[in-house]
Amino acid sequence: MKRRDLLKFGTAALSYAGTTRVPLLAQTGVAKPQAAALPNDKADYTLRIAPVTVELDRSHILSTIGYNGTAPGPVLRMREGKPVSVDVVNDTDTPEFVHWHGMLIPPDSDGTEEEGSPLVSPHGRRRFQLTPGPAGSRWYHSHAMAMDNLYKGTYTGQFGFVYVDGGNDPGHYDQELFLALRDWEPFFTSVMEDDDDDTHNGLLLEKPSTLNTGPDGLEVGSMTYSINDKALGSGEPIRVREGQRLLIHFLNASAIENRRIAFAGHKMKVIAMDGNPVSTPQTLDSIFIGAGERIDAVIEMNQPGVWVLGSTEKMVRESGLGVIVEYAGQHRQPQWIDPPKVPWDYTIFGTSTSNSPTPQQTIEMTFEKIPRGFGKFNAWLINGKPYPHEREFVLQQGTRYRLVMHNRTDDAHPMHLHRHLWEIAEINGKKTAGVLKDTVVVPYYGRAIVDFTADHPGPSLFHCHIQQHMDYGFKALLQYG
Repeated sequence: MKRRDLLKFGTAALSYAGTTRVPLLAQTGVAKPQAAALPNDKADYTLRIAPVTVELDRSHILSTIGYNGTAPGPVLRMREGKPVSVDVVNDTDTPEFVHWHGMLIPPDSDGTEEEGSPLVSPHGRRRFQLTPGPAGSRWYHSHAMAMDNLYKGTYTGQFGFVYVDGGNDPGHYDQELFLALRDWEPFFTSVMEDDDDDTHNGLLLEKPSTLNTGPDGLEVGSMTYSINDKALGSGEPIRVREGQRLLIHFLNASAIENRRIAFAGHKMKVIAMDGNPVSTPQTLDSIFIGAGERIDAVIEMNQPGVWVLGSTEKMVRESGLGVIVEYAGQHRQPQWIDPPKVPWDYTIFGTSTSNSPTPQQTIEMTFEKIPRGFGKFNAWLINGKPYPHEREFVLQQGTRYRLVMHNRTDDAHPMHLHRHLWEIAEINGKKTAGVLKDTVVVPYYGRAIVDFTADHPGPSLFHCHIQQHMDYGFKALLQYG
């Protein structure tokens, strides 16, 4: 059974009778630094981990764990290079980690157990010091292991935006919005085929000649979606005026899926990916965002009406993953128009030549899935082994590396390397340069090649950003020699 078929049985399409509100920058609340702090004074920011409720619509209120009483948590605005202190208060009964995704910071403040970051104990608090950077759209989220507990880690509402101001604001926009794509109420299933990863029609360069036909283990699914904290059809719309320009920071905060979204009636000019300006901005009908990825887009408001911005998958969109955008003076039913089906291609945002040093060494990684390798769950292997990889990947400081990722599985994996930026060199044989990211989706039975410099000493976690895959073996620790 495919995901869209399962959704038909599990969730009725939401009515457009209401309008949709998302907590925008002003509505979510921006945690601003307090006055200069002396030792033992208040931290610049405080994150309180505690139970929260999320009202997706009037008839659907769910309980989860969030930050500062909301899910998503507050938008944190920081200045690149200016040190800050963050107090994390844990009002729950379980240990927690807060990971600063995309930040180039030391491992003791990065927020992962594998790197040796200190945990925040149950009903405890801990202060972290970090120097924000690089500039751009980053985010923070729980990095706790969940395993078979769907009430932990990134399955909860523990996520939020960080925007690091660097003095190069793109400017010339009238509204700045922070929109997180989200799924809720995860469940285990054995009948869901993943057909929304957007890469099934690729070259399949890494498809094995002999496939493992054993029955798959349980995967994690969802039938409840939102943008920020509201499902499509609930709350207030995003209100715009003709002639305005919107700057939207998109984040796929899902623990489960990659997503393609579109803004009906409009095109989106992609100016940055994972917070990093792209070499060649592109104006597109839709964008594809892997779990953990961010995309910044500028949109010209030149089509008066009432429109839907949301998932290109009908059942996912109508099950909540969307928001209504309403022009001033327009009162009509929200419209949706399916965008053209064009494969996602990272390489169009790059250039033909790189200004970076030539890689000096190559690291080969082969990804495999062992159906039910962990009992009722699949095992995920890198070079034939699940985590840990005892000093298998040892870096020399200052060396430029080429990382070749061979995906020999029937899934598209959003791979993330902590505390480093990498430059995409090739996707399925198509070369590019100048596209800097911290997360990249390796295509279904495909190959991705990235280059990076070992310039941030200390252990650095590499993993799939799908929570269940990471929990069941799909990670490795890159260490410095």
